[in-house]
Amino acid sequence: MGLSRYRGRYRRRFGRLLAATLATIAALGVVFIALRPEQSSPGNAVIRSARTSLLLDGVYGARFAGELIASKRGFFASNIALAPRPDDPHFVESIARQHSIGVTTAHKFLLAAWRGVPVTAFAASYLDTSVAIFTLEGSGLRRPADLIGKRLGYRRGSEAEVIFDAMMAQLGLPRSQITKVADRDNFEALRTHEVDAILGAIDSQPDPSLDSILMNVIRPPEYGIHVPGLVYFASNDLIHSQPSIIADVLQGIIRGWQFAYSDHARSLPILLTADPGNLSSEQLSFALRQQRNLIVPTGGRIADFDESRWIALRNILIFAKLGDEGVPLAQVVNYQFLRDVYRRSPDLASPGAWREGN
Repeated sequence: MGLSRYRGRYRRRFGRLLAATLATIAALGVVFIALRPEQSSPGNAVIRSARTSLLLDGVYGARFAGELIASKRGFFASNIALAPRPDDPHFVESIARQHSIGVTTAHKFLLAAWRGVPVTAFAASYLDTSVAIFTLEGSGLRRPADLIGKRLGYRRGSEAEVIFDAMMAQLGLPRSQITKVADRDNFEALRTHEVDAILGAIDSQPDPSLDSILMNVIRPPEYGIHVPGLVYFASNDLIHSQPSIIADVLQGIIRGWQFAYSDHARSLPILLTADPGNLSSEQLSFALRQQRNLIVPTGGRIADFDESRWIALRNILIFAKLGDEGVPLAQVVNYQFLRDVYRRSPDLASPGAWREGN
């Protein structure tokens, strides 16, 4: 009996000692985890973030209709925060620094990528350039050759200037015989005859039904200049650490553009809520019509882009002496997200019918 009681007491004491030891180890583990410094790599910062930003290089309007509708209709499965950033001179760098997704011109994107900014383009918003040359209807200026000897309002160093110069060079027309007038790239300068033509974006043209001044429009794509217009891109950290977010945003944007052009009566009121003080139904509707072929071209797919247009843009930027190809196109442009999204959801390839009468 004495031996049995001794063994029983020993087991109880050993059990209590073991339990106390395990509790101490567990407590030390919790303290270690709590005091352990956070990982500082950008990739881990993205993973911890519960919200991803989709930032627009401009103000709310027709050119961002797909993104606006996707956000307001709940087409994004991820937690995506949509916001305009119209006054950021280093927009591409900001996207890389904030591990976000952005929309800007392919021109601005590629120059930043060549400077070493860690970003990758994965889709296009405008499949072709939106640059246009506007003249007054009664001026008789309807073709690039008509601009020889005329005054051209432009913004120095802009995408529009680069595309215009490339068009004139391709056509063999003497740019030296055109008088460029800086900072007169607005329709008021055209109306008051300060200049004979201006460079601008196709969606910036005033609605003729609201403006008594009618315009001629010269479009560089009609003269062989085909480069990506607006593109979607993201920081390399976000693409590598959370590719599912990129795929989700791309699918949501495609559905947003489908909705914008297939259900005009429902899409316009949604778009107007983005900035009711500055957007009008008439101007918005006109701008959507003007840019339609850039978004949903006949026989094309929404958000698609091809290598030939990127090569053309690369050559144009080098011709303009704006930069050197510090990073090959294959390292800054990703086509796989588009292929995967359209393979998984074939219905996205049917953009729907746009009713011109709406």
